[in-house]
Amino acid sequence: MDNHHPSPHIALLTGAGMGHLTPALRLAAMLSSKNCQVTLITPQPPVSTAESSHIAAFLAAYPTINRLDFQIVPYTPPEPTDPFAVQFEAVIRSVHLLTPLLASVSPPLSAFFSDITTAAGGHQVAEDLGLPHYVVSLSARFSSFVAYVPYLIGSDGSIDFPPLLPIGPFEPHKLEIGDHKPLPWLDQQPPKSVVYVSFGSRTAMSRDQIRELGKGLEESGFKFLWVLKAKIVDKDDNEGPEEIVGDSFIGRTKHNGLVIKGWVNQEEILSHPAVGGFVSHVGWNSVMETAVRGMPMLAWPLLGDQKVYAGLVEAVGLGVWEKSWGWLGERLVKGEEIAKMVKKVMCDESLRESATIIGEEGMNAIKVGGSSYKVLMGTIQNLSI
Repeated sequence: MDNHHPSPHIALLTGAGMGHLTPALRLAAMLSSKNCQVTLITPQPPVSTAESSHIAAFLAAYPTINRLDFQIVPYTPPEPTDPFAVQFEAVIRSVHLLTPLLASVSPPLSAFFSDITTAAGGHQVAEDLGLPHYVVSLSARFSSFVAYVPYLIGSDGSIDFPPLLPIGPFEPHKLEIGDHKPLPWLDQQPPKSVVYVSFGSRTAMSRDQIRELGKGLEESGFKFLWVLKAKIVDKDDNEGPEEIVGDSFIGRTKHNGLVIKGWVNQEEILSHPAVGGFVSHVGWNSVMETAVRGMPMLAWPLLGDQKVYAGLVEAVGLGVWEKSWGWLGERLVKGEEIAKMVKKVMCDESLRESATIIGEEGMNAIKVGGSSYKVLMGTIQNLSI
């Protein structure tokens, strides 16, 4: 910023779950690097251990970013449901409590940014404080889908969506938060020989589906790095890989595969020269992390908004999607089906070339002078006036 305008002070309300927290942290780091003052609002208590540890590590790595812990009102749903969905609702029910907290921060706020899951409540907070409100959405396609929902359900109403500001991909702004866990096994593998398998921080497959996935990876003939998750919330996930996939599988594949539990640095894995393809639930963070590296994907959407992103991945030529597999638990996808699709992702050179072009375009957008860079800087300048 120049000397004629003060640096804008932006409050950013994070979402629940790593899929929503990660882009918020990346955006906070981007804004801070552009001389913005940032106050990170963190709903307490978080659902998972991964959220707690990442927030603490992030703030230690970025000491100029302020933290505002937001104690949310506990919410108990009438029926058991996804704990992250419960957290979404709890934050929405509590968001009005932010107004008095934010009214007294110093220096005064220039804007309020909220996660898409708290957009309605966030809008009211911003209106009460007389601030512009920005909603951190995951993609233009999903935002368009949300705007069209009233028509799909036959409602006469409509959603008056504000303009979309394309300032992504966020992912190239690497987060230095000290969560690096070296994987020397990868260093020993030939280039483009390993398929990376991960279904994000919220998805837990059945034991039967996990076994079929193991069969498929083994039958494909490719080396694999498989990040295994058996419970929705990491606090409840205490079994070792051997207990889930079996000692015999670990023994048979010990020279060709690695099965690990817990949080991994996905950015570093996807950047590793040994990795040649990604089997993913196509959460938006994973799509962005893959796209900017030009990595071909096997899209296996399991819940929520992931079919929207799977369709996008297929349409632009970043990956392939076998639609007959359906949603998580809809049917048991057999090992031979999985092996066939893994081979396609790893062996299709036209797909790899298409993914490479997408990676180059994504990186160009966020470089100085790129389309996304210009929009971001223009937004910050408007907030500084």
